[in-house]
Amino acid sequence: MRITVFGATGAVGGRVVAEALSRGHDVTAVVRASARLPLVHPAARTRVGDASDVADVARLSTGQDLVISATRPAPGYEDDLVTTAKALLAGLARTGVRLLLVGGAAGLRVPGGGGLTVVDTPDFPPAWRPIALACNGQLAACRAEQGVDWAYLSPPALLEPGERTGNYRLGADDLLTDAAGRSAISMEDFAVALLDEAERPRHHRVRFTVAY
Repeated sequence: MRITVFGATGAVGGRVVAEALSRGHDVTAVVRASARLPLVHPAARTRVGDASDVADVARLSTGQDLVISATRPAPGYEDDLVTTAKALLAGLARTGVRLLLVGGAAGLRVPGGGGLTVVDTPDFPPAWRPIALACNGQLAACRAEQGVDWAYLSPPALLEPGERTGNYRLGADDLLTDAAGRSAISMEDFAVALLDEAERPRHHRVRFTVAY
């Protein structure tokens, strides 16, 4: 497949690029500034572009099979997530390319919580609320778009560097937890789940989630 990855040098994006390359895909890694080009995996094609620019999205998705976006805003600019989601969708509406969007976990329902979402639980850290609400807005922007084949992947509560095991469970709108109540996955296996969805699409215009 020909895959364009926005946010290609981020913690998740870098692992997505590496996973896609390991499977033999043709990867175009996009960064916002040329100074970050040396950070891109050497086997990827490199381009400078902005996921929040509709023209850039259209240009960098033309001729591709899939776009994966794993961008994350700097603190204080959380609402850029919504702006970027809208630009990605507008750009891809021009080219007809599918979008896999890395989102947030805060909008997932808490198991046994009667519909309560993660962000509305009493112990949710106040400092994380701006990015959590922005992620909810990001998903809302996707759900308002009917002309693009998108899928939105929410991580579990804990997403951090770790091992690639190739194992995970799939869910929909509920936070996945294990028998001990832990909700987690490594960034490496999160990338595995993204590329599995890329190669064998199962989710269309919906949110899904993964965890161990």
